[in-house]
Amino acid sequence: MRIETAENWYEVRTLDDGVTHIQEPHILPFYRCNIWLAGGRSRDLLIDSGSGLVSLCEQVPTLSGRPLLAVATHCHFDHIGSHHEFEERAIHPLEAPYLADPERRAILADPFATTEMFSALPPGGFEAADYEVLPAPATRLIEDGDVIDLGNRHFEVLHTPGHSPGSIALWEPASGVLFSGDTVYDGPLITDAWHSSPDDYVRSMERLLETPVRVVHGGHFPSFGRERHRALIRAFLERHRA
Repeated sequence: MRIETAENWYEVRTLDDGVTHIQEPHILPFYRCNIWLAGGRSRDLLIDSGSGLVSLCEQVPTLSGRPLLAVATHCHFDHIGSHHEFEERAIHPLEAPYLADPERRAILADPFATTEMFSALPPGGFEAADYEVLPAPATRLIEDGDVIDLGNRHFEVLHTPGHSPGSIALWEPASGVLFSGDTVYDGPLITDAWHSSPDDYVRSMERLLETPVRVVHGGHFPSFGRERHRALIRAFLERHRA
């Protein structure tokens, strides 16, 4: 398998609503975390940080030079790999121990972080046994109902356990934008990880079904609108209630 350069590791795309989409295109879609940047007047908000295989800040200059809060929707390796690069880091209390001490099993590096997740390898190649996520202890704990203030934008924290105990989504009522993490996205959802809870997942999905979203930016796969959001959740609930 070919080895890609650091300069070509990330792909950056500007969307509507002051949102920037950052991804690692050489990781296959199932494993590829969507990294989201929401711009604000007084600070920016980064939602998840990818695998950490290539420095995010070095390759995406827009992440430097302004105050920024890096939020992790949960602590799986593909979402927290570059969190150590940021001074301000926020997460739900139930996930905080794994951000501070990212043990391989707890962050699902075992069994998912293998060469099978790549279409091209990062600089220097990849050895599963050598891969590690660096500790990045939280500087702020966020819980259900908390508000992240960017000056002109305000995101409400929604605790959405199920995929993991401290999974969260971030909801901006003024714009109808929902950053949903791995709770809901347009692809195969993971309900059977070692710390997943199907019962909690159902309750979280029931809550998100009633959220009046306009657009959903998930943890994986492309973004989607309100009708697709409701269809995905209804299909999930039908399967799990059966």
